[in-house]
Amino acid sequence: MRVIVALGGNAVLRRGERPDAATQVANVRDAVRTLAGLAGRHELVITHGNGPQVGMLAMQSAADPGLSGPYPFDALGAQTQGLLGYWMQQALQNALPGRQVLAMVTQTLVSAVDPAFGAPAKFVGQVYDREEAEKLAAEHGWTVKQDGSHWRRVVPSPAPQRVVETRLIRRMMGEGVIVVCAGGGGIPVVRDERGRLTGVEAVVDKDLTTALLAEALDCDAFLSLTDVPHVMRGFGTPQERAIGHTTPHELRALDFPAGSMGPKVEAVCRFVETTGDMAAIGRLDQAESILGGTAGTIVTPNGRWPLTSTL
Repeated sequence: MRVIVALGGNAVLRRGERPDAATQVANVRDAVRTLAGLAGRHELVITHGNGPQVGMLAMQSAADPGLSGPYPFDALGAQTQGLLGYWMQQALQNALPGRQVLAMVTQTLVSAVDPAFGAPAKFVGQVYDREEAEKLAAEHGWTVKQDGSHWRRVVPSPAPQRVVETRLIRRMMGEGVIVVCAGGGGIPVVRDERGRLTGVEAVVDKDLTTALLAEALDCDAFLSLTDVPHVMRGFGTPQERAIGHTTPHELRALDFPAGSMGPKVEAVCRFVETTGDMAAIGRLDQAESILGGTAGTIVTPNGRWPLTSTL
């Protein structure tokens, strides 16, 4: 089976942890223990979030008196793709001796006229209380919004149209290579009036990019792995309950927060609707059980997994 896995940013840096390298490397090694099991039985492509890392670098860049201006988000995306890709590549090579692993810095094409550029909504970086968030917004020209009980910076998040390096990723997979790519949704780029690629100030949603890439690579399954075991119906209410096996139609009838679960649900629904294959949302450490149909929220065209006839 060809499987694409999207790791949430919390797989590398969990909320409340110190963002030092040793902590993140240890978390990557923990994640790889699960991924190595999948790679032993399936063709594997890995994407990952970078929200905590890109937000941290953005703050450091904005506060650096030695710079005439902060680094743009396309450059920060490239930096974090390289850093996290290096850690994952090395951990996978150590866990799977003899397997070829390639971490690629990839670009994601977006539209220069996407309305998201006028409506920042993607959370990045650390959490703050309201007073501190508003102070930082005034100092750095940020847009901030409430994220649960905290406040965070938000940036534009245009819709992904294509991973520029898709053909190269497919070629590497054909050689049996485990590919780590599309970190943070990929470096956001547009084509200018002469057809040249150029970076833009934005962050592309990692799960939406992964769904697009999964379709282009003919993946059989798309797993969005995070720190929650299921998608919840009625989250935060007395009627809250876990959703097990479901369909895109059933999920789209529910309401999910735009800043957290919403993009994941949209991504898995798009993949299933377009391909007729399986997608799921669940805990990283339950990935193999999710593929086996005994954990997570599993989304298929008819709500059954493994897929069976509805005739």
